[in-house]
Amino acid sequence: MHITNKISNIFHKFATKEFPKPIQNFINNGYVNLLGLDMREFEKASSYKTLNKLFTRELKIDRQLDTNESHFISPADSFVSESGNIQDETACQIKGMSYSVKELLTQEIIYDNLQRLKNGTFMNFYLSPKDYHRYHASFDCKVTKLIHVPGKLYPVNFTYLNKQESLFVENERVIMECVTSNNQLFYMVFVGALNVGKMVFNCEPRIKTNTSVCHPTVFEYEDLTINKGDCLGYFEMGSTVLMFWEKEMVELDNIINTKVKFGEVISRIV
Repeated sequence: MHITNKISNIFHKFATKEFPKPIQNFINNGYVNLLGLDMREFEKASSYKTLNKLFTRELKIDRQLDTNESHFISPADSFVSESGNIQDETACQIKGMSYSVKELLTQEIIYDNLQRLKNGTFMNFYLSPKDYHRYHASFDCKVTKLIHVPGKLYPVNFTYLNKQESLFVENERVIMECVTSNNQLFYMVFVGALNVGKMVFNCEPRIKTNTSVCHPTVFEYEDLTINKGDCLGYFEMGSTVLMFWEKEMVELDNIINTKVKFGEVISRIV
C-alpha cells in the first residue's frame, strides 16, 4: 500500500471517531471557521456527530436545477480547473500537463467507445476541502458500467497537478460509463485524493475504496437509470470529478477557472 493510502487511512480513523460532544463541537466549529464553510444550506456544525459526517453533509435546502433537457449540469460544487478538446486521446490535467484518456479509463472500456471519445471534450471539477462533497448526475442517462480502479491517493491540489505527471491516472478512481436516450456517450470519473480514502456510490454498495484490492473491478448494468440531479454518492473530503463527452456531442460553457455550483449549466447538446 502506498504511503498516501496509509496516511488517508489514519485520517479516516480520526474523522470517523465520535468524540465527546464538547470536543466534537470544538473540532467541527474549528473546521468550519478555519476553512470558511458556508453552512446556510446545511444543519448546524454542532449537529454532526463526527468530522466525517460534516464532510459528507447533505443539503437541507433543495437546489434549483436547470431542467432544460439538452443541458448538462455541474455534478458538484467545485472549481473548473481545466476544460476543452481532447487532442486525439490526450486531455489536460492542468495547463502544461497532460495525460492519456485511454490510460485513465483503462482497458476495461471497449475500443469502439474509446474511439468515440477521440477529439471529444472534457471538463475537470476540483472539490476543495471546504466544498459540499456529494456528487450528482449531470444528465438523464443509463449507466452501463462502473469500474473501480485501485491506485495511489496523491493530493489533487494545484501544487500536485503542476508537478505530478499523469496524476489522475496514478490515483484511485471510479469510472461511470453513461449513455443518453439518443445513444450518445459520456463518462464521469471520480478521482480519490489524499485523505479521500473513501468514495461512496449509492447505486453500487459493493465498491469499497482504499482497501487491499489491487486490480480493477467491473460492474455492468442493463437497466440502471439515473436522472439529472440524482445524488450518486460522496467523497470523504475534497477531490476531483472528470467528465468526457464523445466527439461533437456538446458545446462547453466558457467557465474555466471559475467556481460552479451543483445544478448550474456546464455544457449543451449540439
